[in-house]
Amino acid sequence: MPIVSVIIPTYNRAHLVGRAIRSVLDQTYQDFELIVVDDGSRDNTEEIVKGFKDPRILYIRHEQNKGGAAARNTGIKAAQGGYIAFQDSDDEWLPRKLEIQMRVFSDAPNEVGVVYSDMWRILEGRKRYWHSPPILPEDGIVYKNALDRVFGIGVGTALIKSKCLNNIGVFDESLFRFIDFEFFVRFSKNYHFSYINLPLVNYHDTENSISTNDEALIQAFEVIFEKYHRDMDKKSLANFQFRIGNILCQKGKLNKGKYYLFSALKSYPSDIKYLVAAFSSLFGKGAYAGVVGLKHIFLPENKSGGYDPENAFCGCSNGK
Repeated sequence: MPIVSVIIPTYNRAHLVGRAIRSVLDQTYQDFELIVVDDGSRDNTEEIVKGFKDPRILYIRHEQNKGGAAARNTGIKAAQGGYIAFQDSDDEWLPRKLEIQMRVFSDAPNEVGVVYSDMWRILEGRKRYWHSPPILPEDGIVYKNALDRVFGIGVGTALIKSKCLNNIGVFDESLFRFIDFEFFVRFSKNYHFSYINLPLVNYHDTENSISTNDEALIQAFEVIFEKYHRDMDKKSLANFQFRIGNILCQKGKLNKGKYYLFSALKSYPSDIKYLVAAFSSLFGKGAYAGVVGLKHIFLPENKSGGYDPENAFCGCSNGK
């Protein structure tokens, strides 16, 4: 039985999936199986995958496209390893990813269910460091603050104990964005996290990914809010409401955006950025955009030296 099951969901990425597969096969830690789930591709993905003559590779095909969450869940059902890792078909692992994570697990308390890391974000040839939110084993159960604490953890950086999925379930197939965010919120109710302050993944921003779908973004935020807002402390809830409202207003969805921004202000009235954002939204998209231009005043920082208006690219990685 393999120690690690690596799952790569893919859809019409024949020109990229080979790079992802090679980055797994080139790992310094070699005790794994690699499950490629073809989510109904219409290109030559199957030919590319089967061109790798490695007996550890299992190819599974959906006859119809079901989405990234369903493809990952298919891989989970087929997995035999005691640990599960996920790789997006347009991304790359750095060679020591599994080795470093397995070593961290060997020293971690039993309560730790996931080990995750930072990554490199690559856009149009430019490489930028992405710091994932740091959660350490001694932080314990972070569920009450999870809407704030786990936002920005990319599932492609994570190595997860398989037994945890038996308790918390698999990925929510009703979502097409922020699939990993919702998963880690749920995960945080029962297990501890362990963060590695190293980039172990090259995350490629890819044209035509699900991350360009605004409606999927809004739907995902609203589903996650409805599922979890009753359990969160006020500060965590307010920050999440602010994120939703900020993105909606920037997308021109002012009516919904204002609702969430004023909800954030009501939840946590002492934070000046909620006040600035809420009242700016009353004066239309242009006025709000002008305030957004003053990013250093109130927009969330991504800790990599720059600012990301959505502060959410990691959550978009699912379903690429």
